[in-house]
Amino acid sequence: MGLAWFPRQLSLQLNPAPSLSINLLIGTLILSVGIYAEVERQKYKTLESAFLAPAIILILLGIIMFVVSFIGVVASLRDNLCLLQVFMYILGICLIIELTGGVVALIFRNQTIDFLNNNIRRGIKNYYDDLDFKNIMDFVQKEFKCCGGEDYQDWSKNQYHDCNAPGPLACGVPYTCCIRNTTSVVNTMCGYRTIDKERLSVQNVIHVRGCTNAVLIWFMDNYTIMAGLLLGILFPQFLGVLLTALYITRVEDSIAEHSATVTDGLLGSGAKPSMEATGTGCCMCYPV
Repeated sequence: MGLAWFPRQLSLQLNPAPSLSINLLIGTLILSVGIYAEVERQKYKTLESAFLAPAIILILLGIIMFVVSFIGVVASLRDNLCLLQVFMYILGICLIIELTGGVVALIFRNQTIDFLNNNIRRGIKNYYDDLDFKNIMDFVQKEFKCCGGEDYQDWSKNQYHDCNAPGPLACGVPYTCCIRNTTSVVNTMCGYRTIDKERLSVQNVIHVRGCTNAVLIWFMDNYTIMAGLLLGILFPQFLGVLLTALYITRVEDSIAEHSATVTDGLLGSGAKPSMEATGTGCCMCYPV
């Protein structure tokens, strides 16, 4: 009867309800934070590109975690075969999508970089109107010592930094692109008139390398950290699929044993189970 060696007591200990309950709470928290951030973002009409909006990412992540965890909690508490199978398939599909997305991004690396650069340029257009993107871009440019998406000339996409624009910001870059000096006073005009100059002439004033390449280089230099992070994301999902498959098998065995006991004890040996028992299929729950 499938996995007869698998101890019933151990299968009950593998019930994922406690851990899924924690995931359900985390998903609810992330969803709540995302909704709050999106409501605040809409007040100021910030960040046209949904790809770059942290609130949108949090909402999508929260919805996925909440729905998957809710199905898993209900399925494990009721030991319902249909819900257990749905939970296992959804988790498996998410795992396959993540792996496929990573492989496709590596195979089509140039297209992926172009996609990222185009979205960054779209955000640069609204740099001063969008506090979300501004804070993210300033942080990345400071920490990774870079400027713009592809390079520092991406800042010409902003209406204030365009070389034909009036004002002191014209043809310049934000001060977060500048090579920082040791003084405590920040020169916010250090990137003045740098966009229309060649890389060699401004490389001692601003960071000329684009942030997309800077971040990718950091990933490659810290491959052990990235490998650990990916393992921490993917392995629990794989383990969840595996344990759910084992748990489903044990629940099926228990239901079959329970049905056989009821049939032999109440209807006599060799009698067929009632229509009620045979018609329930995967919707049968673990016998109490």
